[in-house]
Amino acid sequence: MFNHHCSGPTRRSFLQLGSLGIGGLTLPNLLRSRALAGEPAVAPDTSVILIWCQGGPSHIDMYDMKPDAPTTHRSPFAQIPTNVSGLDICEHMPMQAKVADKFSIIRSIAHKHAGHPAGSTRFLSGYDPPIPNERVGAYPEFGSVIAKVRERVDRGVPNYISSAKQLSGGGPAYLGKSATPFVVDGDPNDDKFEVKNIAPPAALANSLDDRVRLLKELDTFRRDLDQSGSMGALDEFNQRALNLLTSQKVREAFDISKEPDSVRDMYGRHKWGQRALLARRLVEAGSSFVTMQIQRSGFGKSGNWDDHAVNWHIFDELKLRLPVYDRAVAALVSDIYQRGLDKKVLVIVTGEFGRTPKINNSRGVGRGHWSRAMSVLVSGGGLRHGQVIGATNDKAEEPKDRPLSPNDLLATVYRHMGIDTHHAFEDKAGRPIRILSDGEPISELG
Repeated sequence: MFNHHCSGPTRRSFLQLGSLGIGGLTLPNLLRSRALAGEPAVAPDTSVILIWCQGGPSHIDMYDMKPDAPTTHRSPFAQIPTNVSGLDICEHMPMQAKVADKFSIIRSIAHKHAGHPAGSTRFLSGYDPPIPNERVGAYPEFGSVIAKVRERVDRGVPNYISSAKQLSGGGPAYLGKSATPFVVDGDPNDDKFEVKNIAPPAALANSLDDRVRLLKELDTFRRDLDQSGSMGALDEFNQRALNLLTSQKVREAFDISKEPDSVRDMYGRHKWGQRALLARRLVEAGSSFVTMQIQRSGFGKSGNWDDHAVNWHIFDELKLRLPVYDRAVAALVSDIYQRGLDKKVLVIVTGEFGRTPKINNSRGVGRGHWSRAMSVLVSGGGLRHGQVIGATNDKAEEPKDRPLSPNDLLATVYRHMGIDTHHAFEDKAGRPIRILSDGEPISELG
């Protein structure tokens, strides 16, 4: 059973900016760390939203249904047609069915690591983990790589933002703390939602425009000198931190109450929907990479997508989970097109692997870990959509046509971001490690 990770006064007022907790990374520190690499980068105005389904969503119950498979394998759910001929999906995702022309489903990605952290490391970094199931990845996840490459890119908002400090099996590895995200956790649909990692001390929350006082009070943050020990650099990064703290653009980007009620309703008034909406706001404001986990929903028994028989009844949970997931994903896909962001923003919806095609009826009803097949949704990015890429065999066990690896998807992402995958970073031993050792952009996507 997967336990660790399986698991303003009014909403319409300005977002409350809370204080940074003890042990967190302060804004000046992070900015300082990110600037050590050298000259400003020239980067295209592109971004990525990763909707991360921690635990491993069931491909055979969602996007790769096999109605002719034996009862020991096939889903009890019916499949329904979408607005794309030949692209059928689960009956509990009717909203996505209406916008299938705006996304692609990749059914033939597979890898060999069926543990949660190991599978995440493999999928997020493109490398096999040297030690199975280490919760901290030995290779940097692709959000950290993008953050590192773009550390001198300043569009007025943090370049890398995540709803989690670190995904299981992820992390910046040898890229260091400069490649960690700004963390925006919690439930954006909650009246008490606040951003805790780009704020002054609580005593200054009402004095954001008092720049002189803020400069004096920055010492209340926990901060370290930059690696060069330059006090001049310290002043520079404090000033950059202040620019973010006093920026109307930053405050408005994180203030989800700025959205019309109709848009918030379209995404769904729940954590998953509002996280997806917040992700759109952040990339629209200029962030390069935003990760939003959709787990711990507050409904049903499940804390994530780890649908083992011993955890809960998979089909009972999916009947509750999928409509909420469906609304959030369909709204995000529709919204980026309606707002003209479909070339700028690449959306990826996935987990670390799929689930066992054969149903496990021992001590309950569920499906176990399965890395030999999975389904990934991709939208936007100026790519060709309205298609299915690849296919699995008649029981959704393994790729039959167009076998792909996570590296092919990552190569597609890096191309969108203008990043050369042959570029190498030195690991902690000083050895050059390429961003990707192999993988080619998926040609069907364009």
